[in-house]
Amino acid sequence: MDNSFKPNWEEVFEPEDYLYFYEDTINDERTQVEIDFIIRELDLKEPKKILDMACGYGRHANRLALLGHEVTGLDINEKFLSMAREEAERLGANVQYFLKDIREMDYNEEFDVVISMFTSFGYYEDDDNFKILENVAKALKKGGKFLLDIMNRDFIIRNFLPYVVIEKDKNYMIDFNFLDILDGRIYDKRIVLRNGKIKEKPFFVRVYAPTEIKLLLQMAGLKVLKFLGGFDSSPLTINSRRMIVISEK
Repeated sequence: MDNSFKPNWEEVFEPEDYLYFYEDTINDERTQVEIDFIIRELDLKEPKKILDMACGYGRHANRLALLGHEVTGLDINEKFLSMAREEAERLGANVQYFLKDIREMDYNEEFDVVISMFTSFGYYEDDDNFKILENVAKALKKGGKFLLDIMNRDFIIRNFLPYVVIEKDKNYMIDFNFLDILDGRIYDKRIVLRNGKIKEKPFFVRVYAPTEIKLLLQMAGLKVLKFLGGFDSSPLTINSRRMIVISEK
């Protein structure tokens, strides 16, 4: 791997810039659609014990807790966790939030459900990514379900954009993308131009073919139940932007 792509996760997911540029995309309406999908597809009619893996600032965890579920949220970003806790307090939601690298989580058959939302999986070397899936399988009770929401590699290849620019109030987030089909990775030299300052925030993310992620989940001890192509529960096709995989221990 080119050292210029060695990510600094605190910089890449710095809340001030991240939310500034993405807040219009990840709004309350979108979050509610995603929550409705989680409830519907995982059949969460009864209170369940749920792990939100790489939970960010708690936009799913807090709402699931308000619906009566016992929710734990893990993330490596203390700023996001502080925001999640503040929002939970404001809403009256009871969520246990922990600063934790998901590669090192060590639960043993504690959860009915594990969720990984908004492409929060695939940011490490392949061995570490697989270790995370093994950790998920270990954390689930027998019969427990795992919902994995990631980008659809087939869509990306067919619609690849070498650069993407988001402009807001004369501030810019520019993603210079390189797709390595042998590594199965998108390398992103992200540059943020905001308030007269320039920040470089390079990172990479692993993108998977459906057959590939199915095999990895099976190797980790999880049986794939279905592939979906969006939060409307549409089937996965090459034209689906998302790949949502539901598997079971």
